[in-house]
Amino acid sequence: QVQLAESGGGLVQAGGSLKLSCAASGRTLSSYHMHWFRQAPGKERECVAAISRSGGNTYYSDSVKGRFTISRDNAENTVALQMNNLKPEDTAVYYCAARVLSSSTSKGAMDYWGKGTLVTVSS
Repeated sequence: QVQLAESGGGLVQAGGSLKLSCAASGRTLSSYHMHWFRQAPGKERECVAAISRSGGNTYYSDSVKGRFTISRDNAENTVALQMNNLKPEDTAVYYCAARVLSSSTSKGAMDYWGKGTLVTVSS
């Protein structure tokens, strides 16, 4: 079993940048395909980025493509989400999630979740 802990959230102005980090403990992160989901108030939790176990394949939702970058450091047991050119509509709680079998954009398919970190983008 792996435990995930997100950090790096905060308040930023539109156009600014933030870097989220997800630290894993309990098991090596290289065993998992990793994902970043977000949930805005009153909305469904959605997958915004994913990265394969080796880091060779990535996925981005259309809403963040070109602005967000997911990366992983298996030696450090961390996954990061670099967020640039942030918009007010990026305001949400961001969650790190892990899946064993394959990457997926479905929140129901994740095996493990962190508790989330809040990102607020002011206009």
